Amino acid sequence: MKKLVTFASDLRLTTLLSCSAAVLLTACGGSVGDAGQGVQTAAAVASVDASAANSAATVPNEADAAQAQATEVAAGNFELVGYDATLTTAADGVQGAATDGAPRLLASVSVVKTPRNPTTPTTPTAPTTPTTPAAPATTSTLSIPATAINYYVASNGSDTAAGTKAAPFKTLARAAKAATKAGTTVWVAPGTYAGGIKTTANGTASSRIYWVSTTKWGARIVPPSSSSNANAWDNRGNYVSIVGFDVDGSNAGSGTKWTSGIYTGGSYGMIADNHVHHVAKNIPCTSGGGSAIGVDSYYHGVMTDVVSNVVNDIGPTGCTYVQGIYVSTSGTIKNNLVYRVAEAAIHLWHDAANVIITNNTVTNSGFGIIVGGGDYYYSTAGANNVFVANNLVYANKYGISEQGKTGTANQYRNNLVYQNSTYNISLRNGLKDTGTVSSNPLFAGYSATAASPNFHLTSSSPAVGRGIATNAYPVDLDGKPRNASTGYDIGAYQH
Repeated sequence: MKKLVTFASDLRLTTLLSCSAAVLLTACGGSVGDAGQGVQTAAAVASVDASAANSAATVPNEADAAQAQATEVAAGNFELVGYDATLTTAADGVQGAATDGAPRLLASVSVVKTPRNPTTPTTPTAPTTPTTPAAPATTSTLSIPATAINYYVASNGSDTAAGTKAAPFKTLARAAKAATKAGTTVWVAPGTYAGGIKTTANGTASSRIYWVSTTKWGARIVPPSSSSNANAWDNRGNYVSIVGFDVDGSNAGSGTKWTSGIYTGGSYGMIADNHVHHVAKNIPCTSGGGSAIGVDSYYHGVMTDVVSNVVNDIGPTGCTYVQGIYVSTSGTIKNNLVYRVAEAAIHLWHDAANVIITNNTVTNSGFGIIVGGGDYYYSTAGANNVFVANNLVYANKYGISEQGKTGTANQYRNNLVYQNSTYNISLRNGLKDTGTVSSNPLFAGYSATAASPNFHLTSSSPAVGRGIATNAYPVDLDGKPRNASTGYDIGAYQH
């Protein structure tokens, strides 16, 4: 019997990834409706959320917002660096730019997100079952427009400051207390910041909430000296974009070890251009599991885009419970580079359906890509309407694998699948892959063990020009265009 969840559970994150491909042939343990887990969840959340609410109540949000919108003298560390985009400010005369001098990231391709349910309640109370087939009317590309409210965070700031460009906050946790309204951008300067934060505010379809590292990977999120959370970033808000952060779990302090990098239980999110690495490396290998990026349906979240992230060195070697990108709902997984993950580089499970997986490069993991459904929260339909194309799946133990319950509308087109030691591709329901390339990808500088292998394609790679246009991301991981003129290569990089 399912138990209605009416509040968020931090303990939920420790059980999100309890299923692995290695145990899919058997039961994956207790469901969220198990009485023991339900009691623990209620106790933990009542304490944690009440504390957060009391703390947030002391923040004068209206006053902070007014101050953050005022014109300030630039501190010099909030310029946008490292993104494939055009930087503009109010001084450039761009139509729609705010008057606070905030940097504006205007991507070469605009974001057009058409939600299936344009009115998303602040606290969803019933599951949303997407009905759109494998190519939904959503262009999941990145853009950060001008917003009415802007806050600033710098490692040399102060949490008693106003959060303006001239007087920035010091911590992400302080910014999370202030950024409670739709149409807010939090600009984070390069520096090192303690993780273990939780964001719960909701944006809207027309006024999202943006968290932006102004230098790509310049804002580094690390474990605090004494950790009380198992995740670096726990987002429960809808219409939230998390862009450009470096989440580094390599140097854990005392307390709770991180098992999760960026987790979201909200709807219509965007997790883009982040580097999530060395998470859950030194945890016990238990069914509690973990992941670098987790997109969850447990709180009725739908349609989150995971785009252009680099994920590497996740989980203890050989542990079957820790995943790279783990999705249990609808959305897109595009343009990501994922390598050296203990279990699956990309893993669909629970209520996953209506997912597009294109132009990812995944290597040196237990599984390359798992498509499956089981241990359901709200739906028993299985993983259906999943579109898997243009992915480069190389040198894993298993390649592309359907597991658990899957549907007949899944498509597997133009993937390069090679040298996965147990098998390259295994599908169910009589499905057949098409356009598959079975050749060495000929990377520019491949290494299974190097700190930063070079996964770019050489000009002689069999992945060059072998992809398809359908659902391809319009630029590669470096920002090179993909179109009819440049061609569509397989994997995260254009040659």
